[in-house]
Amino acid sequence: MPTDITVVLGAVLLDLVLGDPRALPHPIVAIGRFISFLEPRLRRNVASERAAGCLLLLVTVGVTYSVTSLMLVLAYLTTPGAALVVGMYLGWVSLAARSLHQESAKVAYALERGDLPAARVALSYIVGRETADLEEPEIVRGAVETVAENTGDGVVAPLFYLVLGGPALALAYKAVNTLDSMVGYKNERYLEFGWASARFDDLANYLPARLTGLLMVLAAPLCGLSGKNAWRIMRRDGRNHSSPNSGFPEAAAAGALGVQLGGANRYFGKIVEKPTIGDASKSLSLEAYHGVVRLMYTSELLLVVAWSGVRYAAKLAG
Repeated sequence: MPTDITVVLGAVLLDLVLGDPRALPHPIVAIGRFISFLEPRLRRNVASERAAGCLLLLVTVGVTYSVTSLMLVLAYLTTPGAALVVGMYLGWVSLAARSLHQESAKVAYALERGDLPAARVALSYIVGRETADLEEPEIVRGAVETVAENTGDGVVAPLFYLVLGGPALALAYKAVNTLDSMVGYKNERYLEFGWASARFDDLANYLPARLTGLLMVLAAPLCGLSGKNAWRIMRRDGRNHSSPNSGFPEAAAAGALGVQLGGANRYFGKIVEKPTIGDASKSLSLEAYHGVVRLMYTSELLLVVAWSGVRYAAKLAG
């Protein structure tokens, strides 16, 4: 099924208005259960952990793409309108802008009430670091970093693959993303088994992460922020991250907001010093959080507008 503009616009609008459809059958949940089903069986039956992990990646992504394509074909054989509805639904569940905003906003709401304990608890649901002793600036930093990073892999990347190859490719990307979140850890259990999933996730996010940074640079002036500084910091600090990709949206956001991200975090009782991103021209306050949310939505809008413009120009040229 070609990437119909109705499918893309419908998916984006459904996500913006309704958020994550948790009350409905959710393909991402099904993908997670499929991974959990395959993992112990592959570990038992494949001698090499790395080979088992490679097979997990191939089977999960292949089945996701094939099942999604089959659903679209069957819907189209019913009526073209049914294919549009199914396509919009599958595109909708691949996007996470509203969900990201809702979950991170719980942190901001608690801070606005002056309830630090509640803010720490809310932050603990969206970050991996320990949050029990964090003060307000560090809580805000965690929320800003989460929104900036996930604008890449939760908003722009799935939208990029949706416009590139339709719902089947968008959900194949989400399968890669889910694999990385479930098995892509650098610990004893998953170092070899999750190697392929982690590396492929890096590859799948390579272009979208850099596109996200560029979109944030372009979005910054529209949000009352500094596009010039976003560009400068992204070029300077985009690689100041353990991930080969996450640093680009974080650096663009830090530059646009005029804040410093990165630094010390506590994991399992140990302090981990991470490279800093950006300059501390402004304090990490709720203003920074609201600014990064505006950047997220505006970046998504810019991608939709740019793609729609290219499609329209191609139609005129054709």
